Amino acid sequence: MCQLLGMNCNVPTDICFSFEGFCSRGGKTDEHRDGWGIAFFEGLGCRIFLDNKPSVVSPIAELVRRYPIHSTHAIAHIRKATQGKIALENCHPFRRELWGRYWVFAHNGNLLDLHPKTGNFYQAVGQTDSEKAFCLMLNTLREQFPQGKPPIEKLYAVLKDISDALSEKGVFNYLLSDGEHFFAHCSTHLTYIVRQAPFAAAHLIDEDITVDFCELTTESDRVAIIATTPLTDNEVWTPIKPGELLVFQDGLPLNIDQEKLAISN
Repeated sequence: MCQLLGMNCNVPTDICFSFEGFCSRGGKTDEHRDGWGIAFFEGLGCRIFLDNKPSVVSPIAELVRRYPIHSTHAIAHIRKATQGKIALENCHPFRRELWGRYWVFAHNGNLLDLHPKTGNFYQAVGQTDSEKAFCLMLNTLREQFPQGKPPIEKLYAVLKDISDALSEKGVFNYLLSDGEHFFAHCSTHLTYIVRQAPFAAAHLIDEDITVDFCELTTESDRVAIIATTPLTDNEVWTPIKPGELLVFQDGLPLNIDQEKLAISN
């Protein structure tokens, strides 16, 4: 299946280190050769790069590796096709507008017998189950909250219900963001790490590259990296439990409980 990479942080940060290791899994250290993509939120804008070539040989991926785009929300995906041909329209992440904001979605898994109602506002362009699921999610949110984005507690509740329902059709690991909140849903495998002071050095699993974050950060910086499997071999990554939907903001997961938000420790 595909693999996911996400970043959420409290100050604009580049994802070059994590993307270097992640990109290697697109045909060098793993078998995900059916296209790739990455999206960066920059203010209200969203910069997106897609290619149906394997990321290890993609000139566009090489550009992203060498171009330190600073963002507080980033979502990347390398594809191993299950539904839909190898083509640009089937590359993740997918992007749509809702409530005056861009929403970006990437999925790892396989949803069987997914046939959303046609004629709704959002429709898939490609043939993937992933894009169909994304459109279904946004159509549901648009119908549930026609006046605009609701408080995070209400948004979370509806997204959790949708995620649970879609998970009954197969594997549904996904990353979703509107540039304000970052959602990560685990169906089988998804993990994360929060890097904050005191920072240390990190070594990639897929490339022999080490970065000392002490030299690149300030004491107030905080970055959450979410990935299908850990990207480094000298840090402690936290597995997300199957069936769990996490919301990240400013580099930390939020604890949504009794309609109150508190930062998880």
